[in-house]
Amino acid sequence: MNTPASHERRRAAPRREGPLGGQRTTRSGERGGARFVDGYLGYLLGQANHALFKDFEPAVRAAGLSGIEWRVLAVLHDSEPLAVSQLALDVLSKQPTVTKLVQRMADQGWVALQACPTDQRRTLVAATPAGKRLVRPLVEQARQHEARLLRSLGATDKTALRALLGKLTHGA
Repeated sequence: MNTPASHERRRAAPRREGPLGGQRTTRSGERGGARFVDGYLGYLLGQANHALFKDFEPAVRAAGLSGIEWRVLAVLHDSEPLAVSQLALDVLSKQPTVTKLVQRMADQGWVALQACPTDQRRTLVAATPAGKRLVRPLVEQARQHEARLLRSLGATDKTALRALLGKLTHGA
């Protein structure tokens, strides 16, 4: 039944600016009006990550890459070869997942696998010239996309944001 009360319950909650300028739904009047997640750092960081990647993801897909393949190539394109264990940390994934992934990416010609010269049990991963060519335009698009999202912040705020995030992620 469609009563005025049921219509009122279905009406969208008011919208207000969320992290990085996106829209966020709130429910006013609930225990002081603020939701726990609206101030919870883990949620806010997740929202910020989503805001950064959601509009960039189509470019990644158009290049024929998955999100994790993009992260692997973005990490490797300007670094020395990395151990699979370190690469897994850098791309925010589990080592067994990354081990299988880099084998598939090696088959594609995007990365090269090599034994570590100091420890033959470890495998090092490096971006190939083909992998670097594939990811180079995406890295530039990612920089431009990030700049657009952060344009409302001044240089001091951008520097502070990066410094604070660095402290959180590196435990300093």
